[in-house]
Amino acid sequence: MEKNKVTLHRVLTAPPEKVFKAFSDVDAMAFWFPPYGFTCKVHSSDFNVGGKYRMSFTNFSTGNSHSFGGEYLEIIPNKKLQYTDKFDDPNFPGQIITTVELREVSVGIELMITQEGIPDAIPAEMCYLGWQESLDKLKRLVEPNIPDA
Repeated sequence: MEKNKVTLHRVLTAPPEKVFKAFSDVDAMAFWFPPYGFTCKVHSSDFNVGGKYRMSFTNFSTGNSHSFGGEYLEIIPNKKLQYTDKFDDPNFPGQIITTVELREVSVGIELMITQEGIPDAIPAEMCYLGWQESLDKLKRLVEPNIPDA
C-alpha cells in the first residue's frame, strides 16, 4: 500500500444512476459515507463543479468529531466524480483528492476509488479499512431493488 494513497475497487449489482446518486444525495451520504461506529452530518453541499461541501463525522461511542470540507472538481453524471477534502484540524494538514469512477459492466457497475494526499497522521491502511466499511454500507444502500409501494 502506498503512503498517503488508497485505491479501492468494487463491483456492485446496481445501475450507475443509483450509485452516482449515493454520492450526490446528502441523506444518502450521511447514511453510507462514515465508517462503522460514526455518524455523519452534511452541513452543506453544492453538488456542482466548483461547488463546495462541509460535513463532520462523530464517533458514536466517545462523541468526538472531526469536520472537513472541500470542492467538487469534476462531475460527469453516472461516470466520474472528483473532489477535494481538507480537515479543519491543523493536525491533519494538506488536501486530499478523491476520484470516483464508475463503469457499466454486465452485472451492474465497476467502482474505482482513488484517494491521494492523505495526511501523514492517518495511516493509509486505516483509511483503507474505513473505506471498506463505507463501501459495505454503500452496497447495502444501492443493491436492493425495492419496488414502489
